Amino acid sequence: MTTMRSAAIISKPEKPELYRVVPELLRWLHEHHYETVIDHETGVYFKGHPVTAREHIADCEHDFVVVLGGDGTLLSAARAVAHRMLPLIAVNLGSLGFLTEVSLLELYTTLEAVDHGQCPMEQRSMLHCELVREGESVAAFDALNDAVVNHSAIARLVSFDLYIEHNFVSSYLADGVIVATPTGSTAYSLAAGGPILTPSVDAFIVTPVCPHSLTHRPLVVRDTAQVEIICRSVEQDAFLSIDGQVGVPISDGDSVVCTKSNHGVRLLRMRKTFFEVLRNKLKWGQR
Repeated sequence: MTTMRSAAIISKPEKPELYRVVPELLRWLHEHHYETVIDHETGVYFKGHPVTAREHIADCEHDFVVVLGGDGTLLSAARAVAHRMLPLIAVNLGSLGFLTEVSLLELYTTLEAVDHGQCPMEQRSMLHCELVREGESVAAFDALNDAVVNHSAIARLVSFDLYIEHNFVSSYLADGVIVATPTGSTAYSLAAGGPILTPSVDAFIVTPVCPHSLTHRPLVVRDTAQVEIICRSVEQDAFLSIDGQVGVPISDGDSVVCTKSNHGVRLLRMRKTFFEVLRNKLKWGQR
């Protein structure tokens, strides 16, 4: 008897091409003896298949999860399944796509490699972030890219005190502060002037956003360190955002404590180097 395996699909909403891609993908998985679980977004493109809330995708031990979308869809999927360390195949339906490197043209070649155990796997670290208010943790998140403390009001600065390993570093007057993983070094932190880290570097980046003082520069610290940001002079509309997707309001005196997460993300990738991705996405060396 053929042993059934299991795969899940997570999709970006409102992508017309998925009306063709999803049925073809489900057919391929069925023909290769995979039971399938799909999220509500994927269910839109294939009526009649049972659907599961994205946050419950990891309730079962899948061989892998196919993520159809852009980097944003992958970030959401990563947070949903990281605690089970489920391997992800990130298929790029967007434009830039630092993380979603598999194109639709490469989808089935990649699946064949995965099916035969010949697809390389890359481990990505995550950031654990807690919002502490009056000495108590009121919210906790894991992030693949970054945690950002900022003010949503236009032309308003906020004061932040930065501590590394309980040692005071500096006070910032800025639009915000980013704490990024190596994966997140090519996201908001890069746009704010932060450095690019290779994914294997065991470090975090602390990047002030538009600091009032030009001498305040990004910091790179070991990921074994605790990074704490205390928010000062917060009147209204200040937020902690996780991967740019999940947000909670913060108050004056709140503390955002960031450490390395106990969970990580496993990416099944084709044999492209990180530097090849940078050259292609950032147009390095091209005229």
